[in-house]
Amino acid sequence: ADMDLRAGSKTEQEALIDSLMRKLTIGTTGRDNLYTLGYQDSDREAARRVVQSLVSIFVESSLGASRKDTATATTFINEQIKTYEAKLEEAEQRLKEFRLRNLDSVQGDGKDATARIAEMHAQLERAKLELREAENARDAARAQLDAERKQTVDASSVSLLPEATGAFATPELDSRLSELRRNLDALLQRYTDAHPDVVSVRKRVRELEEQKQREVAELRKAAAATGAPVGNESGVHQELRRMMATAEVQVAALKARVSEYQSRYAAAMSQMKTAPQIEAEAAQLNRDYEIHRKNYNDLVARRESAAMSGELDVASGVADFRLIDPPRVSPKPVAPNRFLLLSGALIAALLAGLFTAFAASQLRPVYFNSNELRQRTELPV
Repeated sequence: ADMDLRAGSKTEQEALIDSLMRKLTIGTTGRDNLYTLGYQDSDREAARRVVQSLVSIFVESSLGASRKDTATATTFINEQIKTYEAKLEEAEQRLKEFRLRNLDSVQGDGKDATARIAEMHAQLERAKLELREAENARDAARAQLDAERKQTVDASSVSLLPEATGAFATPELDSRLSELRRNLDALLQRYTDAHPDVVSVRKRVRELEEQKQREVAELRKAAAATGAPVGNESGVHQELRRMMATAEVQVAALKARVSEYQSRYAAAMSQMKTAPQIEAEAAQLNRDYEIHRKNYNDLVARRESAAMSGELDVASGVADFRLIDPPRVSPKPVAPNRFLLLSGALIAALLAGLFTAFAASQLRPVYFNSNELRQRTELPV
């Protein structure tokens, strides 16, 4: 009915469809299989065209001449599907053979050779950095262990009893000192000796060492007074040796990782010469495969659509629509009710006039006699 000519956008088309559904009416006349179609519009001819189009749709849907020859279409589509199915299988076979030939070079992550080499190089550099950090931590732990051993030997050479500093266990202080020294090592790897955090941690370490020496001296006096036997190794030595063993294991693991990354990087660099040709061949095979697969899927979808269209034609042939009364337009408007519209407009106009007069009197008040004006203004009139 040319109603879509007024709709310029998708939103306007949707609004037009919603309006059509609201204004369209399908009712019965009290008899079986007899219906009436109705549509309201401000344009008489537009309303008649809509109803005429609906009648034509119902009538033409039952005509045998409008049915499609679905059998011929389905046969043609099936032949095309077989052809593209063979092409698709051939493309899949070529792609499989190519992947088997280049199993070591072709990657399934979608990255090219340059991107993979850059990623390997980044992994190698990261592993080297972690190895250096682990070696620095190991060396720091070894230096702490040597210093602790030297301090224990010096203290034992002065004492006559087995009362060296390392012979008395102070677990709480040893644990705190070990934690602070680990923090100090981590800070020294990032900052200089003059950094405020490094200075603060070293000061705290010295305070704890002095406190430890005082407690060890008290323990030494108590041991000398009671004559109790004392072990020859402190918890600090055990903790440092444990740290050393852990650091050695970590360094060995990181060395193995660096070696593996270096071998992979060297192998990738050696394959760099043939990588562009392999990638181009893989792209060509994937492109051919995608084209055949898309055409095959489109043909299968068209076959299903043709089958559904044939079933719809067969189903629509069960009903037979005939026109009893042609579309006609009422000579008088059907909506809105003129009497109610005019009455409502008159009442609204009267109310609007009264409201306007009242608003004007409130906005610009007047005095109707001189006495009232004299009393309000207190001025002679």
